[in-house]
Amino acid sequence: MSWQPSNDPVLGDPMSCDALDLVIVPRTRDLGDGFAVRRALPHGKRQMVGPFIFFDHFGPVQFVSGKGMDVRPHPHIGLATVTYLFDGAIMHRDSEGNVQEIAPGAMNLMTAGRGIAHSERTPDAQRASGQQMLGLQSWIALPAGSEEIAPSFQHYAAGDLPMISERDFTARVIAGSAFGITSPVSMVSPWFYTEVTAVAGASVPLDPDHEERAIYVVDGEVEIANERYEGPRLLIFRPGDRITVKALKATRMMFLGGDALEGPRHIWWNFVSSGKERIEQAKQDWKTGRFAAVPQEHEFIPLPE
Repeated sequence: MSWQPSNDPVLGDPMSCDALDLVIVPRTRDLGDGFAVRRALPHGKRQMVGPFIFFDHFGPVQFVSGKGMDVRPHPHIGLATVTYLFDGAIMHRDSEGNVQEIAPGAMNLMTAGRGIAHSERTPDAQRASGQQMLGLQSWIALPAGSEEIAPSFQHYAAGDLPMISERDFTARVIAGSAFGITSPVSMVSPWFYTEVTAVAGASVPLDPDHEERAIYVVDGEVEIANERYEGPRLLIFRPGDRITVKALKATRMMFLGGDALEGPRHIWWNFVSSGKERIEQAKQDWKTGRFAAVPQEHEFIPLPE
């Protein structure tokens, strides 16, 4: 998706749990037509969790017949986009010629590297009938030495992603490793992303081996070290501590994180880079039409002035 800067999300619950480094209440923005986005990252107190530098929660939104989401072609550099849906469908098209509809439980990973443009729209069938949408989009900042790699795209259907099913929770490993299983998704740097669905009373462990870790509570309520947190919340943990998450009601959450990058990143519009000069170049490249076009698209989002 295309990003526009907004005020930082506000700090949420008091941090009485020693294992918690930060609790973020995502800031809600209405992008029009009732399409709500909750932004948790970047935050004034925390730019990244592992390489996760952007985290948006969109919906739930109901599109009536004839309406839908239309994110016109826009550019990216220095990052990978991760799209994950709980409800609805999105049609992805990019300047490398990839065309892929994503459905709930599937994984789209588009690595921009030195530059890619893409669009995200409601597919024709769902636009005709109307649909409800609920999902997440994240940006993964690329490590030094890999920011200028060739652009690429991966798609894995829901059935291609490994799952575990315990008595009181299920987990789908979208990327990386969790609960002793590993996703087939290829990654440039170590990170992990897992959907966990838990019934009331379930206790779910958070792997202590990852350098940086967080839980995004999509909906429901959890208890950690005798403190309660309702969704939506991004709970960022200190490294090394063993964490058990207890669901107080039916809860859907994302476990995420990975190895910290070697330094901070500059972020402007849809560009992420370790160097300001590279972002300035990307601005000019988009403004002057040096990005490759997205096939079957005849419009684009202009560079913000």
